[in-house]
Amino acid sequence: MSEDPVDLDKHRGMASQKATGIRRVLAEVEANAKLLRDRQRVLEGQLLSAPAASWPEAAAKARYVLNLYAAGLSPSDSHHRDLVAAVLADFARLSDES
Repeated sequence: MSEDPVDLDKHRGMASQKATGIRRVLAEVEANAKLLRDRQRVLEGQLLSAPAASWPEAAAKARYVLNLYAAGLSPSDSHHRDLVAAVLADFARLSDES
């Protein structure tokens, strides 16, 4: 008996190999998405667990919420995207001044 593993992919057609590759990538993406959702849940729990102790902490919470809001905006909603960008720029400018 041989110690080397058999490469089964070379015995299958190209379409089957491609389908297997796509399934593997999709499984990896789904696993990463679940990990990100879990991490987001933990972060949001931490943000909710205690009030901000300073203005920079409050601004960090607001940045997070604004980025969530902006992610849900349609690409054609440039007015609200511009408002979010202006507020985030204000936060950055004001945090550099303090």
